[in-house]
Amino acid sequence: MQIKVLSWNIWIEGNFNQTVDFLINSKADIIGLQEVVDNDTNRDIIGVLKNAGYEAFFGSVEHTWGGNVYRDGPALFTRYKMTNNETILLSKKDKRAAVKADITVGDKTLYVFSTHLIHTHQKESEEQNIQVSNLLKKLPTKGTILMGDFNATPQSSVIKNVKKILRDTDPSSTPTWSVYPQGCLACNPQAVDTKLDYIFTTQDINTHAFKVEQSKASDHLPISVLIEV
Repeated sequence: MQIKVLSWNIWIEGNFNQTVDFLINSKADIIGLQEVVDNDTNRDIIGVLKNAGYEAFFGSVEHTWGGNVYRDGPALFTRYKMTNNETILLSKKDKRAAVKADITVGDKTLYVFSTHLIHTHQKESEEQNIQVSNLLKKLPTKGTILMGDFNATPQSSVIKNVKKILRDTDPSSTPTWSVYPQGCLACNPQAVDTKLDYIFTTQDINTHAFKVEQSKASDHLPISVLIEV
């Protein structure tokens, strides 16, 4: 059996209508999103996807970025049965979180995580390393999918540490950011030339057809992969 897994930072300032259109048309079976909010009726992606037949779990944290306070977080959505939902706080200094759910597909259970690490302008960060270390401690050794916006390049110690345990479903390290310069005023990116988004799995999961999808809704591009269950 083959299912589609999709991850996407949908951007708090993104085009919500385009986000909805893309996600509904993606036909994804499991979706991990980042920068989801639950206190804005004009950006109720949780409600939209529930109405489209997905189960949902959202983990919200309050953090500061650019002098502004945001309350958002990662979320998981699936067309299958979701149990044992959990929000994992990754650090206290700059609050970031991961959400985890056990998703049952046929007679197999997948342990699925969606996360969003602190943004460091693509520079090495002790805080990022703390966050990913705390996250890796929570991962089961089999049947695990970890996805999200890691805000770290493939050359970073953060990603190298993840790859010691998990398989990167995109060995070519295709860029995923930034569609818009406004994605980071300090970085002022002028092209999609940096990889920050990943889907990792444990070694027992077979994957193929990794794809960087196309959408103008967010500063990040969606990514997807097919997995065998």
